[in-house]
Amino acid sequence: MTALFAKFKDAQFTGSGSALADVITPANTPAEPDRLDSFYHFTDSMNVASDVRYALLDDRSTGSRLPKLEGNAWADIFVTFWKVAGELVKFEENPTKASWNRVFVCWKEFSNLMIKGYSSCGFQAWTLPCLYVTGKYLRAFAIRADAETEGSPDASRGNFQEDVVSDVHKNKNLEDASRVINRMFTLCLHDRAPIEESRKWGVYSTVNLSFKTYFKLGTVSSCKSLLHAMEASQADMPPLTAFPKSHIVTFKYYLGVILFLEESYKEAEEHLTYAWNLCHKDAMKNKEFILMYLVPCHLVTTRTLPSKRLLAPFPRLEQLFRPLCECIRKGDLAGFDAAISAGGAAFTKQMIYLPLERGRDIALRNLFRKVFIAGGFDPAPPGATPIRRTRVPVQEFLAAIRLKSNSTPPLPRKDGKHNGEENSDKLTPVKLRAEIDQVECYLSNLIYKNLMKGYIARDRGIVVLSKGGTAFPGTGV
Repeated sequence: MTALFAKFKDAQFTGSGSALADVITPANTPAEPDRLDSFYHFTDSMNVASDVRYALLDDRSTGSRLPKLEGNAWADIFVTFWKVAGELVKFEENPTKASWNRVFVCWKEFSNLMIKGYSSCGFQAWTLPCLYVTGKYLRAFAIRADAETEGSPDASRGNFQEDVVSDVHKNKNLEDASRVINRMFTLCLHDRAPIEESRKWGVYSTVNLSFKTYFKLGTVSSCKSLLHAMEASQADMPPLTAFPKSHIVTFKYYLGVILFLEESYKEAEEHLTYAWNLCHKDAMKNKEFILMYLVPCHLVTTRTLPSKRLLAPFPRLEQLFRPLCECIRKGDLAGFDAAISAGGAAFTKQMIYLPLERGRDIALRNLFRKVFIAGGFDPAPPGATPIRRTRVPVQEFLAAIRLKSNSTPPLPRKDGKHNGEENSDKLTPVKLRAEIDQVECYLSNLIYKNLMKGYIARDRGIVVLSKGGTAFPGTGV
């Protein structure tokens, strides 16, 4: 107990927000493995209020000489912290009576007292790391409490889902936590103190925590109201570059993902690229999160694939994206369909299925490009530079589709049978016309999307492509 309040006094004396936040962190540390246990057992429920008040306000050997209003606020906070410590200690001393729901209720009370300290008791802006820790553990305890209520085995292990991977359930505690965290955000955003002493420096940290909570709840649309509030107060805010890099990277990441889910891929790419470039080189988990959405963005906006070197440090992403990338590069339509199907559950969970599915157009473009290259050159007079053949029969594209795709549905034949039955290798006019129409549809889509340049001459059954290495823009062919 003496050590904890001594650290509180030192943090107040030096004005160290991070040291003060360490004091109220509800967790043991390697250096102090019995930290919570010692604090809880230094008193009892009958005497905790008086003992805490004495240690903070009366004992001059450890007192911090705080103003009366602020000191009383901290005394109330530490009394509640004692309750939290008691609930956490039960997980070691008496697990059958331990409950994450009770931990959350106590920490929610702690959070409300912390907000009161900033709103009406004079807590200064340098103590903002305490607010960050409060919100962080409020969210974590809410998730554990909800998991305990659902009877999930993850409740005891703390094996939480990733932030952008949310199973949408009725998460009562997490919804309560989101409202409290939003109060923290509003507390920072609407502060009117001079910028040097303003709580506005906590805006990005608290809004990031709100984003994280909304993503977990599966209510990403709620993030828009926070962004609108920030936009309305932008004139009073310090420039983004003045904030800590960790705040900026997280904010840009979530902003990029929000735009990604709205299919604003170009804007999403800009924010995700900003986050990628600013992210610390050793923060591999954060980089993996960013790449999870940056790779599909590049696929849609620039039609480029990630290199092996880029994905090598991230085995999970390599496993997810490499089969797709190889099939796209080869123009292997059957392989692409198999890869997108095999990864469908993971892609859907990460909310990247639809943009990745658009990679089929690029696979088709690469397949048709091979057909164009295989066509060779038109005859040229002696000494003249050969010119690549630009008139390609639709039948040649159809042949490539048959080789590289196994997804063409069976169509009826004139004899009443279906493909796959007797003599199914013989094409009927009906089936041939249907397949040619389908290929012409593919070609039209590629031309419309500027993946090919040319036009279809249906009366002659050929595709006339551009000359001079512009038939397939961006490929040099």
